[in-house]
Amino acid sequence: MTPDELSAVRQRLEAFAADVFAPLPRSDQRAKGVTYLRGLLLDGRRKSMQPMAERLGVDHQGLQQFVTTSTWDTTAVRARLARRAVDLVQPVAWVVDDTGFPKDGAGSPGVARQYSGTLGKVGNCQIGVSVHAVTDTASCPLDWRLFLPESWDEAKAGPAAVRAAKARQRKTLTNAPRAAVSAPAGAGAGAGVDADAVVEAARLRRRRCAIPDNEGHRPKWTLVVEMLDALAAQGLQPPLLAADAGYGDTSQFRAALDERGIVYSVQVKGDALAHTADAQPVARVWSGTGRPPASTAPVYLDDTASLAEHITAAGRDAAVTVSWREGSKGTLSSQFVFLRVRPAGHRIPRDPDGSLPQRWLIAEWPDDEPEPVTYWLTSQPAGTIPADLIRYGKIRWRIEHDYRELKTGLGLDHFEGRSWTGWHRHVTLVTAAHLFITMLRLDPKADAPA
Repeated sequence: MTPDELSAVRQRLEAFAADVFAPLPRSDQRAKGVTYLRGLLLDGRRKSMQPMAERLGVDHQGLQQFVTTSTWDTTAVRARLARRAVDLVQPVAWVVDDTGFPKDGAGSPGVARQYSGTLGKVGNCQIGVSVHAVTDTASCPLDWRLFLPESWDEAKAGPAAVRAAKARQRKTLTNAPRAAVSAPAGAGAGAGVDADAVVEAARLRRRRCAIPDNEGHRPKWTLVVEMLDALAAQGLQPPLLAADAGYGDTSQFRAALDERGIVYSVQVKGDALAHTADAQPVARVWSGTGRPPASTAPVYLDDTASLAEHITAAGRDAAVTVSWREGSKGTLSSQFVFLRVRPAGHRIPRDPDGSLPQRWLIAEWPDDEPEPVTYWLTSQPAGTIPADLIRYGKIRWRIEHDYRELKTGLGLDHFEGRSWTGWHRHVTLVTAAHLFITMLRLDPKADAPA
């Protein structure tokens, strides 16, 4: 926004801020919150604290103290933002994903050489995991987590460094990418890694960034489940959850959603295994001699096949053309194959009769492609029409719109602090700025709720 544009909505911004910053205990903190939002909303190439303070004509040390050392908790502010976002957007789905924050040094919490979709390669970066409320025309973040690689976990840094060193020593194509991701800065390139030194380095990094003792390395999908549970505690439930294959390929993640009664539509790779829809389990038979089976659950006697094999067996002739929304260049449509299958896996919760649950398997197979280009598994009901199946499978495109606006317009990845608390406060404040802009966009003439 230009200074004039910001001045025109100042009363609305102050009313908005009074609501979302109400949990902050002191009036000076609430005032700093409004100032920080103004800095994020004003036009400017960098949205780190010093450039923002210069544009606002305030002391940057005040902003820095508010974000890094002041005593206020992001949890209550995020809860208010999430409730307002859901009320405003009226989402048809929630989308989960992660985004990279490229860094030059090694001092920021969670920074490591790891794969980032933002970079499209392995690079030195932080990774933030987020949940967003979305429709085809609007979306807002609801919550965030900062991913900590194993090299930032005292209990896992040593073993991870040893594994990475062995992988580098073998120099196999399979293990090289994992070695690049897992190796902490300064780890020796050989089997003789000093695990104790690696652990001590992790301990020092954590202390400098003031990372809480209960925060360690957890897979990204578990961070998502934690956010879903926290939002559920506020009475917020997704109408449907969408995710890419980075999450959908994990059967434990899908099982966690099933256990919580959350309908999902997730991308998966074609090599995941499944039974046909009509496959039925049979009771285990024990002869009475030898060791009894470890489980009494019924078993499937038929062989599993990959999702790609199921689609290939159905053939291109099974594909139908489906349109799902209007894009900038007209109606979006493509060709898809729809099958009912039973995804296989010992971690998948069974139905009461011991059978694996049926799911929709969807494959996008355009006429001009020799094979399918994308696969989804979804727990939407069997009677769901194809247009809805595709709409929800494709709806995760909105999160890329959010990330682009959060970064290019609001400085999501401009934070230069090196504290755990500072990162979480910055992304919370950027989320507030994004929600305010979304509010103006959806209802530009309405009064801001108090």
